[in-house]
Amino acid sequence: METYVTHHVKHWDKANYSSSKHKLIGEEPLSIRVQGKPYSVIMRTPGDELAHAAGFCLAEGIIDTPDDIKNISCCDGTDSNVVTITLEESRQSKITGLLDRRGYISQTSCGICGKEIVKDLYQVIQHLKNNVQIDVGLALESLENLSSHQPLRDQTRASHAAALYASDFKLLSVAEDVGRHNALDKAIGKVFLKGNLDEVSLLILSSRISYELVQKAARARITVILAFSRPTSLAVELASKLNMTLACLARGSGLYIFCGENRFIR
Repeated sequence: METYVTHHVKHWDKANYSSSKHKLIGEEPLSIRVQGKPYSVIMRTPGDELAHAAGFCLAEGIIDTPDDIKNISCCDGTDSNVVTITLEESRQSKITGLLDRRGYISQTSCGICGKEIVKDLYQVIQHLKNNVQIDVGLALESLENLSSHQPLRDQTRASHAAALYASDFKLLSVAEDVGRHNALDKAIGKVFLKGNLDEVSLLILSSRISYELVQKAARARITVILAFSRPTSLAVELASKLNMTLACLARGSGLYIFCGENRFIR
């Protein structure tokens, strides 16, 4: 499977036509099966399938720690559109209702809206008590340098990225995908499977901050989110209730900080 493909296009320059080659970002379905049953199908850019599935399942509440996973694998080796996850029996008994997909809508997928969601999510996601402080100047620098970690964007001009940093700005993981939700799931899944998710303090996003991205970060216990575009009102409301920090690039220079400014030091 390819992360991008080369496509021949016609270019009209307002006067003449010419031919050129462009690289288009790949998009294929990823089927996630839990306990042998289909759970979700996600359209994504191929790559990091196991990390993607793990990050997605963490956000959904299917797993809390790597120890909840008995086995995770691709059905046809490493190059597959199907990932299967088998849970430990102790975990199965805790999420029986969650695995019953009848009438169930993923809470971390794109397109779910409504004020009632904040109330519902606040009941199932724990308030973040971590008040780690980070250098606001270095945080801004990390945001402005995100493109240096986006080789797929350089090729296709069409990918989103998510990067995870420790409080000392050590880069712990980065992922790209056609979908911003997928990029975050992949980045979180990488550190989750390595067992060092607790080292993550800062999330950098190439996109706007929507409520579902706040939810994914909260499930991973990540307290600070910086992005290029502004958050939605629902994202700020949820992040405020969960004691998180949200900021984005300000027009001209600096950051707009929407909540949790106490975590930034100079």
